[in-house]
Amino acid sequence: MYSLFLPKNFDDSRPIAVLAGRGDYPICVVEKIRALGLQTKLVAFDGDTEKSLIQSFKPEDSLVTQVGQLGKVLRFLKKSGAGYALMAGQIKPKRLFKGLHPDLRAVMLLSKLKERNAETIFGSIAKAIEHVGVSMLDARCFLDDSLAEEGPMSGLKVKLSRDWIDHGIRIAKTVAQADIGQGVVVRKGTVLAVEAFEGTDAMLQRAGTFQASDSLFVKTVKRNQDFRFDIPVFGPRTLVEMVQAGIKYAALEAGNTLILHKAQLLKTAKKEGICIFGYSPL
Repeated sequence: MYSLFLPKNFDDSRPIAVLAGRGDYPICVVEKIRALGLQTKLVAFDGDTEKSLIQSFKPEDSLVTQVGQLGKVLRFLKKSGAGYALMAGQIKPKRLFKGLHPDLRAVMLLSKLKERNAETIFGSIAKAIEHVGVSMLDARCFLDDSLAEEGPMSGLKVKLSRDWIDHGIRIAKTVAQADIGQGVVVRKGTVLAVEAFEGTDAMLQRAGTFQASDSLFVKTVKRNQDFRFDIPVFGPRTLVEMVQAGIKYAALEAGNTLILHKAQLLKTAKKEGICIFGYSPL
């Protein structure tokens, strides 16, 4: 069993194309796929995908393109013989307003959307990819052992009131359900910051300006989350932002939040006095 999140009819003879955005997440996915002996292809985005990841692929197994060139991506997927595609890593949020280079296919796709958010945009892209015979995979595939688990994970005791934790989870769920973001920072029943289009790092920086003790960062998903994209990720950069902001607690939805470089990150969190714990999905 390669992953609990793969479809039951998964064909391991077909290549898996990774649509790679920013950061370490795509690198971790590709490394895992390769370690399992599965074929992988790469769709990289100029200015977003790590150059080291691009360089690890043969030119014939990869496509480097600008954000918005949907037609080119679809043609590459068909030509490469990919049976599956997996979205990993963010594209810079500002790309939606500046630096987007939509081709005719992308323009047509965007023109049909009444609302433009992660779910509508990437949902439409996923539909276009599946229309050319490539199945979209759950973004948690192959990283089962990197998911958050219930209870304390960084070796530190949770010294927060259960009521305060429940309040943070409830607010985070409400924000996620409204397609605003996947994270919030709360303190003793007060909302300090809400994640929106600017992303997690900016939210943590804003929350840090209050210099409030016992602040809690909560990461979650919607009740009907489409795990083919927009999956919550907690990585080294997020931990650094928490340290700099003076936020000592992080609650991650178990089974639904990816922790990049999990073992090392949790070890570093303990050293920095950051309590990271998982809570049960509602």
